[in-house]
Amino acid sequence: MEVADHKPHAICVPSPFQSHIKAMLKFSKLLHHKGFIVTFVSTEFNHLRFLKSRGLNSLDGFPDFRFVTIPDSVPSSDPNASQDVPSLCDSVMKNFLAPFSDLLAKLNTANNPPVTCIVSDGFMPFTVTAAQEIGIPIAMLFTVSACCLMSCVHFPLLRDKGFTPLKDESYLTNGYLDTVIDWIPGMGDILLRDLPTFLRTTDPNDIMFKYVIESVERAPRASAIVIHTFDALEQQVLDALSPMFPRVYAIGPLQLLHNHSHNDQDPLKSIGYNLWIEETECLHWLNSKPPNSVLYVNFGSIIVMTPSEQLSEFGWGLANSKHPFLWIIRPDLVVGESTVLPPEFIVETKERSLIASWCPQEEVLNHPSIGGFLTHCGWNSIVESLTAGVPMLCWPFFADQQTNCKYTCDNWDIGMEIDNGANREEVEKIVRELMEGYKGKKMKNKAMEWKYLAEEATETCGSSSINLNNLVDEVLLSKA
Repeated sequence: MEVADHKPHAICVPSPFQSHIKAMLKFSKLLHHKGFIVTFVSTEFNHLRFLKSRGLNSLDGFPDFRFVTIPDSVPSSDPNASQDVPSLCDSVMKNFLAPFSDLLAKLNTANNPPVTCIVSDGFMPFTVTAAQEIGIPIAMLFTVSACCLMSCVHFPLLRDKGFTPLKDESYLTNGYLDTVIDWIPGMGDILLRDLPTFLRTTDPNDIMFKYVIESVERAPRASAIVIHTFDALEQQVLDALSPMFPRVYAIGPLQLLHNHSHNDQDPLKSIGYNLWIEETECLHWLNSKPPNSVLYVNFGSIIVMTPSEQLSEFGWGLANSKHPFLWIIRPDLVVGESTVLPPEFIVETKERSLIASWCPQEEVLNHPSIGGFLTHCGWNSIVESLTAGVPMLCWPFFADQQTNCKYTCDNWDIGMEIDNGANREEVEKIVRELMEGYKGKKMKNKAMEWKYLAEEATETCGSSSINLNNLVDEVLLSKA
């Protein structure tokens, strides 16, 4: 080890969104278990949300694991809702490097153990510059699938070949998105509509498109790339990514690695992952339901539905299926309106439904009463459902969710996509197919196979455990 007389000190920097924070916090705990001092960097806005949801002293007093903040330089917004994504990403590109470099300088004063490495979200590209300025190794953690990362790596080529930006809005509906892309390594034939939605812009200066390109073009300058996946799940794509970066490590599912490395006496056990207050009463409700009988419904932390009729159609589809369901409805789920379901819906479903504003998702998915998951296909949700052996109904909205949906349904055979219209008849039909049909049973069996492979990858001699050890030894404990 290059560092003498003190522990290695990792600075962990998540992208400022719920799912990215959750994954980075899990990864940080793994490093702490490996003997690292960890400094976890949140934005001031998200840090205050953590304290609000977890308690004012919830982040105090942990040995060698501390929380610090930097400003996000975006206008103030509702402290109970997710921030505007493009504004925040624009600020990441323009405003984060200076305060982060100042933080590194402050942490490297004589009174602190010096920073020896950085673990950054892959979509925080300024950290590569900061690491190179002070000459320490940096690993970029992509909390997305390998197939999403491979898609993003090819954004510049898709632009250069003229696939994006779109010539006008009509290209969203005229069949253009059904164009086959057959030249992305490791991904076979894939439709344009199955690639991350940031391609679907008519603006050559679109913020999100520029943000993705800046991130993937900066990433090869990092010491290593870490992807929250495991070898057996995405072997072809991982093999194709390997030559594109200095080192590529598939390390996941993070929760299973966490389960193997921690015990009940772990001092970090009380550090939660959610920016919303979790309603744990739903676990008691689930205890009263038979095995595999409940559909869990959650559209994640950022999605907004508009207008509220969309919510109503979903609700009546769930009600008409006659299956019990647990539905997570955030206060900000419907844009510009309070989220109110009609009284007759409440009356119709009160004996077999529970609606909550947030929940401990992994505990819910691993509850024996859960038989399926209706999801927006965020990557954390896909990994958590697969890890629990729970098949999915997929209703992707934006970003990487279309890509995740494609692989979940067509490659891994553990999901069915809901028609984009999502009227009540369609929802009722597909819920019934998942919960009681032949295809649903096949998907459940396949999900259990993937669960076994995920567990195998995270055993002591499994691929993800070996990759984590190699990352530590080959990168984080080396000099840049």
